[in-house]
Amino acid sequence: MVRKYNWKTGCDVEATLSVIGGRWKPILICRLLGGRKRFSELCRLAPNATERMITLQLRELEADGVISRHVFAEVPPRVEYEVTERGRSLKPIIEAMQEWGKDFKETRLCEEEQLLEVESRCARPLAGTVLGGKRL
Repeated sequence: MVRKYNWKTGCDVEATLSVIGGRWKPILICRLLGGRKRFSELCRLAPNATERMITLQLRELEADGVISRHVFAEVPPRVEYEVTERGRSLKPIIEAMQEWGKDFKETRLCEEEQLLEVESRCARPLAGTVLGGKRL
C-alpha cells in the first residue's frame, strides 16, 4: 500500500499517526486487543463505519504490521484478524485515548448540563412582561 507520508523523514508523532491515524483504525485496534475477531464481528463493533472503510483500514494496519489476517480454506470463506506484537505495543496509547475520551465526554456533558440550566433560567419570562401582545 502506497503512503503519501514518508515516515522516515517526518517527526515521530507523524510516524505514529501515519500508522494509527484515521477515524476507525484506533477503534479496530482497540477491539482486536481483546482477541481475534472475524470481519463481521468488527463490522458489528463499529456500526457507523462502512464495510469498505473497515476493509481499507484493516489493509493499512496489516501493511504496517499492526494486525495479521488469517484466511481459512472453508466454505463459506472465513477471515480472522488479530493484533501482532507490534500492534500490542500500541495498547498503552489506545488505553490513554480511551481514558482521555472518557474524561472529555464527562466534562462536556457537565458543561452542557450547566449551560442548559443557565439557559432555562434565562428563558423564563418575567411576571408582567408583555409577550406577543399578552401580559404574562
